[in-house]
Amino acid sequence: MWDEIFEELRKVTAKLSAKDAEILSYITYIGCGISLLALVVTVLLFITNRKLRADDSKKIHISLAVSLILLNIHFLPSQAVAETSSNELCLYVALLLHYSLLASFTWMALEGFHLYLVLVKVFNIYVRRYLLKLSVVGWGLPAVVVAVMVIIDKDNYGRVSLDSSNPNGTAICYITDDTAKLVTTVGLFSLVFLFNVIMFGLAIKWYMGADLHKEHGQSKHHKAKQEICTLLVLMVLLGLTWGLIFFSFGHLTTPGLYSFCILNSLQGCFIFIYFVLMWKKSKDAASKLSSSKVQSSDTGTQPKSHP
Repeated sequence: MWDEIFEELRKVTAKLSAKDAEILSYITYIGCGISLLALVVTVLLFITNRKLRADDSKKIHISLAVSLILLNIHFLPSQAVAETSSNELCLYVALLLHYSLLASFTWMALEGFHLYLVLVKVFNIYVRRYLLKLSVVGWGLPAVVVAVMVIIDKDNYGRVSLDSSNPNGTAICYITDDTAKLVTTVGLFSLVFLFNVIMFGLAIKWYMGADLHKEHGQSKHHKAKQEICTLLVLMVLLGLTWGLIFFSFGHLTTPGLYSFCILNSLQGCFIFIYFVLMWKKSKDAASKLSSSKVQSSDTGTQPKSHP
């Protein structure tokens, strides 16, 4: 899928060898399959953990996870559906594949917006029905774009060859019009990427200038490691790894596309790891709180000794 989404950009790059193209295809399908499983587990983990559900940031993360689930669900069978004779089924898959891709981009941008409010505004601003408004934008805006394309011409969706030089080659169900594809995928992502790069820069500035409250005796090495891990998580949530496609030109074409396919097909897996760490952190905090209460209770019941 990743090759098809950015086909317009790759037309100006050196052509991949048949072997590299096949390897990238395997990497993409395997990575997306792993991500799909990891994202489903992530959603289940979120649903079953009350503390995670109470956090607005986690609700935004899970919305991104759901959009990626939809993206992988409609991408993985897309090639098989394109090989069938059902135009209606291919139209359905192409339409929802485009919608879920736009929803993923939109939620990445909303992650950046939320990051801005958290770090720059530091919650000194109140937005009434904040999550509802984000949801309207995150799920509604992509629906409007897809609806407009269908109204203009539903034939904008259908079978598309992965190799523009071989129309009879392997195909998937996606956007058939090159201009629509360029504007609604590459164009939208370019705006999202630019916005989130700025938000990421603000986050780095905040971490460098903020007085982080750490436990006494905590080493600078441990502090730096925590900040690096946080920034790596932000890169995944903001979708900055998708920007690798912009560096896949000339001599960097092949390694750039390999990095792009590996990192982005496994984006859901990285989100799962993040949620597991957050779940473990909340569980450890609850365990410490419970232990401290027990110790306080035991101390309070012991008779006082007199000197």
